[in-house]
Amino acid sequence: MPVLDHLSTIVIDCADPVALAAFYQKATGWELTDSDDDFASLGTGPSLAFARVEGYQAGRWPEGAKHLHLDFTVADPERAVAELLALGATKPDFQPGAGQWVVLLDPEGHPFCLAA
Repeated sequence: MPVLDHLSTIVIDCADPVALAAFYQKATGWELTDSDDDFASLGTGPSLAFARVEGYQAGRWPEGAKHLHLDFTVADPERAVAELLALGATKPDFQPGAGQWVVLLDPEGHPFCLAA
């Protein structure tokens, strides 16, 4: 049985969430579902979202760091965290969100989040 139920949101870090969401809204025709100065999202299941990162520096293609993380919905976050840690994920000390989600790192160090 898989640990992750389904992909809920793809979040892209950026300097201007509203502008980037507007671009993708035009490109996809997806409905803008949430928007403020720090966050914007489009569509439903899975959705595409954009989060402001202060001092954001875009990666340089094809080299440089990538700026993306995935959010997954899980039925039982505690069980999912345990199973993913057993598969090789790690849990960093810094956990934003006041317990609304858990941040894990895949074996390569890419972050992804789990929420109920």
